[in-house]
Amino acid sequence: MPSTANKRLLLKIFSLFSVVRGYNILVVAIAQYLTSAFILAHDKPLREVLFDANLFFLILASSSVIASGYIINNFYDSEKDLINRPKKTMLDRVVSQRTKLSVYFILNFAAIFFASYVSFRAVVFFSIYIFIIWLYSHRLKKIIFLGNLVASILTITPFFVIFVYYKNFETVIFIHATFLYLMIVMRELVKDLENMQGDLVQNYQTIPLVYGEKWSKFFLSVCSVLAIIPIFLLVTKFETGYMDYYFYASFILLVIFLLMLYFSKAKWQYLLLHNILKLIIVTGVFSILLIDIDEVLNRVF
Repeated sequence: MPSTANKRLLLKIFSLFSVVRGYNILVVAIAQYLTSAFILAHDKPLREVLFDANLFFLILASSSVIASGYIINNFYDSEKDLINRPKKTMLDRVVSQRTKLSVYFILNFAAIFFASYVSFRAVVFFSIYIFIIWLYSHRLKKIIFLGNLVASILTITPFFVIFVYYKNFETVIFIHATFLYLMIVMRELVKDLENMQGDLVQNYQTIPLVYGEKWSKFFLSVCSVLAIIPIFLLVTKFETGYMDYYFYASFILLVIFLLMLYFSKAKWQYLLLHNILKLIIVTGVFSILLIDIDEVLNRVF
């Protein structure tokens, strides 16, 4: 039987994993590799992409910054999260605020160290990325519209890093990125609807609190309609292989999302809408493999 000390240590590790949302970081890292291998560098041998040391350290740096970002966000939002997510917050509080800050600085130094392997420009880029995440967590997230805009940009930044690295400027990539960005913007707005109670207590100036739920739903409806444009273009104007099925499914989910949005009023309903958007985003990561299944099989085997 494990001792009490070992149990306590395991609980702290699990708590820290919850704070940094390790599952999210894993999904982002997989998404970066899949995007690199099958979209941005699809003309290169798979082995060359997977064993590219520069790409590996860029993804490590990204993962470290994302983890540190979750920590600093958790640090500033501890009181708000106690209202919005009481069960998760109790788990997160197993690790002290002092320990969280220590891990935060360690992760940031690690990110800069990883970036230094790639180039000085990478160091500058990640230094700015770290600063903006801190500024967002400390100040910007409380500002209406700006908070949502910055949060969405920060979420998509890890993909921008590898986009710049490979310098692939194909139109289809921009259209796909537009669809992803709209999904992220919508998710941030739904999170605001979901967290209204805690945001009100902490005096956050979010769209639902300033303009009301009705206008928030209107903005979400507009974003949903706009998202149909890249779906239509990707299905009709570009060769996306079996990934068409993903876009058809996304369209159906967006229709369901809009119908549910109209009737949603309670927090659990907004949480369900949040999960629909998360499903679209996460499924999109793995559906990259459907673009050309034959090529994927040939490059893997």
